[in-house]
Formats: sequence, C-alpha cells, structure tokens
Amino acid sequence: MREKTVSSTGAPPWFVRPAARSWRCAPAPAEVREFHASLPGHAPTPLRELPGLADELGVGRVFLKDESARLGLPAFKVLGASWAVHLLLAAPARGPVTLVCATDGNHGRAVARLARLHGLRALVFVPRGVHPDAVAAIAAEGAAVTRVMGPYEEAVRRADEAAGAPDTVLVQDTAWEGYETVPGWIVQGYSTLCAEIDEQLAAAGAAAPGLVAVPVGVGSLAQAVVTHYRSRTATAATALLAVEPESAACLLASLTRGAAVGVTTGETVMAGLNCGTLSRTAWPVLRAGLDAAVAVTDADSTRAAADLAGLGVSSGPCGAAALAGVRAALGGDGAGERRDLLGLGPGSVVVLLSTEGTAANPHSPTPIR
Repeated sequence: MREKTVSSTGAPPWFVRPAARSWRCAPAPAEVREFHASLPGHAPTPLRELPGLADELGVGRVFLKDESARLGLPAFKVLGASWAVHLLLAAPARGPVTLVCATDGNHGRAVARLARLHGLRALVFVPRGVHPDAVAAIAAEGAAVTRVMGPYEEAVRRADEAAGAPDTVLVQDTAWEGYETVPGWIVQGYSTLCAEIDEQLAAAGAAAPGLVAVPVGVGSLAQAVVTHYRSRTATAATALLAVEPESAACLLASLTRGAAVGVTTGETVMAGLNCGTLSRTAWPVLRAGLDAAVAVTDADSTRAAADLAGLGVSSGPCGAAALAGVRAALGGDGAGERRDLLGLGPGSVVVLLSTEGTAANPHSPTPIR
C-alpha cells in the first residue's frame, strides 16, 4: 500500500492511496434509478463537456455533471432525500409525520420540498454561517426553520433531539452509531447521478473516466461515488478525488491519521461542505476505496465558480470545489508526481461533480403520488 501526505509550502494539503483502485464492494440497488425515473418532472441533469478546461488541465476530455437544476431544486440533494422519504412513508401503518433534519442549505430545502409535496410538515435546523438567502429558501418551502448558533454538528444534535417527539422522523444525510438506516437510503439515492454519468459518457463516445472529483462535507455523496465506481469492473482504473475546504477538512485529517477524527471548522464560502465530522457509514468506504483527497481555499473555489460562470455553467462554491480540487491536484509544485499517482495521462477523461447551482430553479413543484 503506497500512501503519501503532502502539505508543504507550494503544494496543496493532499493524501493519496493508489491501492484503493483494487477495492471492491456491492452496487446500489437498481430500483433507485427506476424510482427517480417515475417522479413527475424527472430528467437526467446535463453532463457538459468543457474543452477549454481539458486544455488547461492537460488531459483528453473534461466533463462536468451539472446539478444546478435537479427535480426543480438547485442541487443534487433531492435524489437522496426523495428515496429515503419514499421508503419511510412506505412503512406499514405509517401515518402523517413531521420530517426533521439539520442542514447547511440544500439538504434541508430538499426535505422541506418533499414534505410539502407529500402534504407533511417539516422542521429544519440550520447552523451558523448559512447564507440568509438559503435559509429563506427553506422557509419558502413551508418548513419551520430553527437557527442554531453553533456549527453543523450542533444543528444535527438539535434535530435528533426534536425527532424524539411523537409523529416525527429524522431524515438526516449523515450517520452515527444507532442512526444508520436512513442515511444509508440517502446514499443509495445519490447513485442515480453516477448511473446517468455512465450513460452520458457513452453517448458522448468517451472512455470511462480516469478521474472523478467529488466535493465532500460529511462524505455521503463521496460514499455513493466510491460505491458506484468500485462495484463495476469497467471503472476499475478510475481514480476518485475528494475535495474539501481547508477550514473543514475532516476527511483529509482522517485519512492522514488512519482513523476517523473530527476537526474544528471555521468560516467558509463553501457552506454546504463546512462539516467537521464524517458520516459513520461513509468513513470505512472512503478509507478503503478513495484514491485521494485534497483541500482547497475559499479563493480557489470562488475563482473556479467565476470561471465556470464564464463558460455558461451555474455552479455555487461547493459545486465549483470539484474544479478547484482538480486544479490543485494537477497543477503547481509536485503536479507530475500527483498525476502519476492518480494514473492520469494526456488522453484521460476527467469528470467534475458540480453539486449545486447559484440560484433556485423557478419551476413550481408537482405533487408526488
């Protein structure tokens, strides 16, 4: 096993483990994709080819999965929340409930939207640092919003306490001991995004990706990405890169330590990634199947978002973190070694997961039956 950590001057905070490409796991259930296809207004989100970025990065082709408009919302989160709520409400003798969650923005809005579509109430806890516009968007879905003065982890604790009331259910996208089933369903829901990428790359005549870059908060989306690519022989050589804010790099710290550790978070424009503790179920999957992790600055993410906007792509700071991370990994001091460790050459295909747009999609919701 060859592992390396770099954080010296001129190089990004970085961890790499090429042996991860040999790890295998079971795939997500096939019925998840079928469920999403049955939803009113569902359509695959675009996979956009960006030749200028391929030239900049010195690779064959670059594609960006654009999650700026997914089922009427400006982020991918509704994929996981919709599948989890579907399974929760399918339970025998399940009556009307209040859906409860904590959020840095997009997950809470997705849960609030689903509550409204199903005729249910929603209670959403929001930590400090979330933009007022994001809070207002959650409230506009009809949810009761509680502001928490502490970090994301405190908001999760408050949501868990609130979900102890009668006729409430917690819909949280991070797992801890004793709370793993619903987060597992949410991770399964994210698999639709990866399945779409496979089909879209094939339609574009592109090879399997040499590198997929995914932004990381608590690690649930990254868990879904690792599960997808490590469960298929066709993507055995695909390297998977996690990207975090430097001020909230709990995955990078955990990989470096070799054990899950929490970090104290600071302020960051990447509010949706501002998490100091990994999901309990995500950590073992990421430890085994993730090739590399890199941390980026707010300036890196802001520049990436502006550059994507110039290319006609709506991407918020969290979504643009994928591009910022690939730039950090493939450029600057030590770039040649990092490319070699990732197995990338001049003909490689790179996929960026842009997980959110910059503004809400204006389309009105259609009730789910």
